[in-house]
Amino acid sequence: MSGEGDGTVVRRDRFSGGPARSFLSSMGADHRIFAADLAVDRAHVVMLAEQEIIDDGEAATILSALDDVEEAGFDALPDGEDVHEAIETAVVERVGRVGGKMHTARSRNDEVATCIRCRLREDLLAAVDAVLALRGALAEVAEAEAETVMPGYTHLQPAQPTTVAHWALSYEGTLARDTGRLLDAFDRANESPLGAAAFAGTTFDVDRERTADLLGFDGVVANSMDASASRDFLLEAVAALSSVAVTCSGLAEDVVLFANRGFVELDDDYSSTSSIMPQKKNPDTLELVRATAGDAVGAYTSLATTLKGLPRAYNRDLQRATPHAWQAADDVTDAAEVAAGAVATAEWPAEELAAAAGEGFSTATGVADALAAAGMPFRTAHEIVALAAEQSEAADGSNALPESHVDDGVSGVSGEHSADLVAVDAAAREVTGEPLSALADPEVVAAALDPATNVAQRDSAGGPAPDAVRAALDDVRASLAADERAIADREAALAAAVDDLAAEVASYE
Repeated sequence: MSGEGDGTVVRRDRFSGGPARSFLSSMGADHRIFAADLAVDRAHVVMLAEQEIIDDGEAATILSALDDVEEAGFDALPDGEDVHEAIETAVVERVGRVGGKMHTARSRNDEVATCIRCRLREDLLAAVDAVLALRGALAEVAEAEAETVMPGYTHLQPAQPTTVAHWALSYEGTLARDTGRLLDAFDRANESPLGAAAFAGTTFDVDRERTADLLGFDGVVANSMDASASRDFLLEAVAALSSVAVTCSGLAEDVVLFANRGFVELDDDYSSTSSIMPQKKNPDTLELVRATAGDAVGAYTSLATTLKGLPRAYNRDLQRATPHAWQAADDVTDAAEVAAGAVATAEWPAEELAAAAGEGFSTATGVADALAAAGMPFRTAHEIVALAAEQSEAADGSNALPESHVDDGVSGVSGEHSADLVAVDAAAREVTGEPLSALADPEVVAAALDPATNVAQRDSAGGPAPDAVRAALDDVRASLAADERAIADREAALAAAVDDLAAEVASYE
């Protein structure tokens, strides 16, 4: 760790070895922040020169050495406890004592915190990109399948008919909120701790706003102790990523169940077969998407447990905290990308879905609504339809009811759902003592028994009716466009900062 034999060392020999050295090292995970550390070093050196804490010649020498370190790559770094020490050692090895000035007016504490925030910004934007792709895929499905009727479930039991489009937009809505959470996490991570030093600031006349600007941060974390010690931005980021994972897990569970019933056909690229049963087509990728939620929630729990009760200001526990965020970012981004691909390439068999849409008397709520619309108290309508469902199930879908129980107004209505209509008539007689035709128009009730008509009648805002779905799609597209602009603005700001920093560094050549 010496500078060309001139006695310059990064840390004293007393702390350069020992049996715990490898245990202390974070080099195994630090490749992730190698580029971020170089950027932080450059911004800090430029600021030191501008503030006349070091002279321009010294800055040029250090910046040239950093270029050499970057060109050599992470794997060429000397041994060190972490990437920060290793880069500094590599600079000192190249240029001698002057390299030791790079660390003036800062600590590894504020340096590390800044590097983490720099890299986390990239990871959060990558996650947002993946979520936007998934939302876009769901919107495309909704547009294509607006009239594809399918069964809807509660408690995994047939509940009400709906559409593939309505199902898809239900997940898009949740993912839209997840997008907001990720962008909020980005904005709170996008503040610079640099210049806080160990935690109590520095005696040097540093310009924290300048380094923040050079690194593309929106501003600085004001309190120096808060800046160096806090990792709540990591906790918020992992919480937002976990929320995405939970949403994707629910979507994956639905698709796995739909595939089991033959309600969806996954593309071969998102399926696999059995090693022994050649007829199998398994939704393996979606099962792994489903499992990612456990990993993400586990990362959040591990991170929160590590941070819980840590005293101010810096503690080495924080070294173990950061990898949880990296793992969650990678896993959740990958899962969202796979889910987007699976959704975008899936096929929805309309005939099979329509045939299943009326299972379990799932149109019952629509029938009760029709009776209530005719003036009947809803609770009476509910009682009639509940009894009709029992009678229909007992009759096993046949018209085998006593002739005396059949109203002439009902018997004249034919069609696929005539048996259920007869059951409603019989139930109406039992509950009210009057035939169905005396209570409501049998033709209207018969229409409500048809899943497609039942769905079309549910045209309230946000409902499954095709017209309601198309109206909702307009809002979805507007929301997607706004979020795409939001991420583009943030990406452009970071890219501009990279260019500005490069220009400042070049001015010292």
